[in-house]
Amino acid sequence: MMEPILRVGCAAGFSGDRTDAAGPVVDALAAAGGPAVLIFETLAERTLALAQLARRHDPGAGYEPLLDDLVRPVLARCLAAGIRIVSNFGAANPDGAARHIARIARELGLRAPRIAVVRGDDLSGPASRPVLAAALGDHLGGLAIVSANAYIGAEAIADALVAGADVVVCGRVADPSLTVGPALAHFGWDRTDWDRLARATMAGHLLECGAQVTGGYYADPGHKDVPGLASLGYPIAEIDADGHCTITKPPGTGGRIDIHTVKEQLLYEVHDPAAYLTPDVVADIMGATVTETGPDRVRLAGVRGHPRPDGLKVNVCVEAGWFAEGEISYAGARAEARARLAADVLRERLAVLGPLRVDLIGVTSVLADDGGRALADHPAGDARDVRLRVAANHPDRGTAERLGREVTALYTCGPAGGGGVRTSVRPRLGTVSCSVPRTEVPTTWAFIEETTA
Repeated sequence: MMEPILRVGCAAGFSGDRTDAAGPVVDALAAAGGPAVLIFETLAERTLALAQLARRHDPGAGYEPLLDDLVRPVLARCLAAGIRIVSNFGAANPDGAARHIARIARELGLRAPRIAVVRGDDLSGPASRPVLAAALGDHLGGLAIVSANAYIGAEAIADALVAGADVVVCGRVADPSLTVGPALAHFGWDRTDWDRLARATMAGHLLECGAQVTGGYYADPGHKDVPGLASLGYPIAEIDADGHCTITKPPGTGGRIDIHTVKEQLLYEVHDPAAYLTPDVVADIMGATVTETGPDRVRLAGVRGHPRPDGLKVNVCVEAGWFAEGEISYAGARAEARARLAADVLRERLAVLGPLRVDLIGVTSVLADDGGRALADHPAGDARDVRLRVAANHPDRGTAERLGREVTALYTCGPAGGGGVRTSVRPRLGTVSCSVPRTEVPTTWAFIEETTA
């Protein structure tokens, strides 16, 4: 008999998230009993481009660099308790990530887990150029592609879980699909049951940023207080057979879950609440209800769904020149005036670079602009502790490197009392998005010891 509740816990919201979050989540899932899945969401828009660059240097790299730290501490407990692991930490090399997890299991003396790999999202290779050309037109010709990945959906994840996978490793699946796939596999929903798919999608949306729904990225002292911010509990969704969910967190952990934290995350990155586009469904939260059912327990219901889009979003990351950055500090009497004078010197010396981004950190930086105009519009003050930051982008590395040299030269050629110079030059990535027909993105899965499935 099918269990009425599926629990899905999330232990990461991006690449670089805390690596000690999974332990309490796994403990809570195991204590609750019943079917459960642990997800790690580790991709952002440009994470895949960085992963592709890493794989260029080392063909065995290209997956989540913190994979070992994320999985090793909890793999034994997950296998013992029957908690499946689903993640997009495969990034640009899902097969490499799968082999790494198998190696962890061997090193820990565990039984060999059945590890499935989802493929199909990577459109970076030459074979996919006609598809991208049809979507981007003449614009594609001038782009040096680093990565191109489609946001694929949940069906391959579900198929792998139904086939008995203990671990499912993906590249660029849509973030909510990490939750939709397990729900599809567990409840056996029809894959055009748009309402249930939409509800599971929004459950996944609440989980996908990790601790954001439990008080992270929410705290504002005296206005929105969050207890235990240093020990935030990561979220768990209890999903029922109709797709409705209750969001909670492991007992004894920090953070808070109430209607306010849930509503903030529910609306996060949603362009149109009546039509939230995903590969699995178009979700409609206009009639959704958010209800507190107990301490750190909030139920989401009333989500509706519409047929999924015919196309899939593709992010194309491209080489975009060289990014140069430099900083220098000024302190004491007339520090702001000296920092502004240094900025004027750099503008004159670096006119060849084009627009120069100029920030006075602590005076005007967050609300500044890449052309440096905001500083001129901001009235001069008398700040006594100022860090000047300048940045520019240029297609030629040698030209971009001039910025660092000129900032360093301010030690002896600039205003009085400058110090603490820091400079860097690194490749810059740009992003172009488009939509391609889903028929052009065939998705498959396979156990790592098999070649097809």
